[in-house]
Amino acid sequence: MASKEEDDLVPSTTEGFKVGEKKTVEEYQNLGEALTSVDMAPAEGLGGHVRTKAHLDLTDANDESLRRWKESLGLGSGNTVSDPNDPRTVVILSLALEVEGRDDIVVDVQTATALQQLKDKPFTIKEGARYRIKITFRVQHQVLSGLKYLQSVKRKGIRVGKDEEMIGSYPPSTTDKPHYEVKFATGEAPTGMMARGHYDAVSKFVDDDKHSHLQFEWAFDIKKDW
Repeated sequence: MASKEEDDLVPSTTEGFKVGEKKTVEEYQNLGEALTSVDMAPAEGLGGHVRTKAHLDLTDANDESLRRWKESLGLGSGNTVSDPNDPRTVVILSLALEVEGRDDIVVDVQTATALQQLKDKPFTIKEGARYRIKITFRVQHQVLSGLKYLQSVKRKGIRVGKDEEMIGSYPPSTTDKPHYEVKFATGEAPTGMMARGHYDAVSKFVDDDKHSHLQFEWAFDIKKDW
């Protein structure tokens, strides 16, 4: 039986939705090649085939559409930066708390020491402050499908908040696009004497296959002032 904490970090599902068959980067690169296959119009007396102007115009349009489609997936631009010695599909580089009128609070989450400090050294959020979380990450080896961010917040052992953010699907990072940044919706810290105090949180990154890429604990304090 799953623990209560595990239940808090289970992503929502859509009834009837099934994860599609995974494709490699090479398969995505080749997908759509049919768009550039245009029938050749027979040319009388030439013993072969030539492309009519209409066919050439269609080919140019298809090539442009294919180029834009691949660019939208981040394919075909730059060289891979995947680490052959690191089997992870996604590497979470940092979390940042953006607060209006203040410098960002940026936390490196690449090492076990950094993750432990997140739990042992809570950061402060002023009550009523408007903020948003920014995630910076790198994708390796294969296309990442349906990455989600899950978060459960507790106070004195009682859950007071649960959030789920869709990050999306991304191709492997390249020299032209070495990492990705995603900013979540703006939130507002609670206010009032009852809201002030210490909070414990657990965050998790999970994909469409329910594979957990990173899970860690952290803490923060809501105070009257910074």
